[in-house]
This record gives sequence, structure tokens and C-alpha cells, in this order.
Amino acid sequence: MMTERKATMQHRAIKDPYAQPLILDKICYDYGRRQKQGARVLDEISLECQAGTWTAIMGPSGAGKSTLLYCAAGLLQVRQGRVAIAGEDLTRMKEKELTRLRRDHIGFVFQDYNLVNAFTCLQNTMLSSLFGGRKISAQAALSALSNVGLEGYANTYPADMSGGQQQRVAIARSLAASPEIIMADEPTGALDTHSSREVMDLFDLAVRSGQTILMVTHDPNVAARAHRVIFLQDGRIQAACPGGDPQTIAQQLASMDAAPNQEAFSPPLAVPSDQPR
Repeated sequence: MMTERKATMQHRAIKDPYAQPLILDKICYDYGRRQKQGARVLDEISLECQAGTWTAIMGPSGAGKSTLLYCAAGLLQVRQGRVAIAGEDLTRMKEKELTRLRRDHIGFVFQDYNLVNAFTCLQNTMLSSLFGGRKISAQAALSALSNVGLEGYANTYPADMSGGQQQRVAIARSLAASPEIIMADEPTGALDTHSSREVMDLFDLAVRSGQTILMVTHDPNVAARAHRVIFLQDGRIQAACPGGDPQTIAQQLASMDAAPNQEAFSPPLAVPSDQPR
């Protein structure tokens, strides 16, 4: 199922294995004008993601996980701090420049899929090409759909698909263009265990080819596939641990729920891409 995808990704050249595709430097984000206590959603978050690394973000509901992902992609404008992608400072960009940067460097998997209902699965997977972004051939799009278990669905419309199938189209779209960075918000939330495992296998191949993944998830088994796991609470990084062991990750998450006011600390910023899982 993933043979063609694997062959393609193994031949993808990595220009600079020491590059840092994503840097967050003390970013803050507030809803409104902070007219009431507790309006700050992200509070001086610093994080660096190297090429070929996979970072999972976890935390209780309302911790700021999705907000962090949206700020990292330039979909939300930070109030303070700096966001840099591929060496470019997003905080200094106008909207047209941000659109170009996202189109050229990022594949995004949204929690609510963000498919175009008037487009077929194939057209949704090729969306970047249709709007002047990275060129995606029909064959590459069909291969991406096949890799997520949607072979034969090329001409199907989103309205005729289940939530899990729409989620897989969104994942195929993010992988088809082989972007430098994949940002995924609960990418397995609508998938069964078997489909989740297959998608994580595809993400693993992407990382091994030099792509970078920043992923929000609530599932310790999914987070365990990452190189490291960052735990957010009350808009701050409270803890970090290596991936690999779902039980350790689940215990850390449970301890945060039990002790919501523990002092925040910064995690190790660099994680080698060959770290054992």
C-alpha cells in the first residue's frame, strides 16, 4: 500500500540536515485585549523543530494546543515573540507573504478537515496546484489517496464520505506535495485504530525523509510515535519527554490534571532525528 510513497520519499534530498524549519521564540497570544484575567492563551512559548523531527503536543482541553499550532503556521498573529519558518520571520510579513510561505512550506491537517465540498477527492488532494502553490501531479495525488486507503475514491465528493474518510483526504492532501513541515491538528481523531496506525506509518516515512512534523493529539499511543512530546497547560510548556512509551506519556498527562498549578519549564529544544522509539 505504501511502496510507491516510500520509494518516492527515500529519494527526497535533504538540503541541510541541521536546518531548523520552525522556531518559536517566546511567543504570546491573547484573545481580545486581555480585559479580564485569564485571556492570555499562550505565554512565552519557545520551541525549535529541526529537519527530520516529529514533535507531539499534548495537554488538557483549553491548554492552547491548537492555538499554538495556528500561531506556528501564521494563521493567528502572535501578540509578542517571533515565529520563523525556513529562516523567514512570520511576524514581519503581510498576509500575501504569509499565504505564499504557507503554500510553499507547510502541509496542514485541520481538525475539521477543511475540504472544498464542490471539489472531488482528487481535486482536494491537488488543491495546492489548483491555487498556484506546489505542483502536484494527478499521479502523485492518486498515490497519496491510495496510501491512506482511498483508492477508487478520486471522483467522490466530501458530502458522500464519512468523517473518517474526509480526514484521510485531508491527510493525503498534506502529504501529496511533500512539504517541508506538516502541521497536524488531531490527525487521527476521526480514524479507527488500524487507519491511525497506517497514517502514523506515513508520517514516520515523512520524518525519515527529512520532513518536520508538529502534531496536536490527545492519544498517548499516537504521541508515542513522535521523537518528543511537549505538554501544555494554562498556555505554558509544563513538561516534555521523549516519545516511545505510551504509558509514560499517559502518566505525565494524568499528573498534569492532578497538579494544574505546577511551575512551567522549558524542554530540550533539539531532538536528534535518529532517536530510538
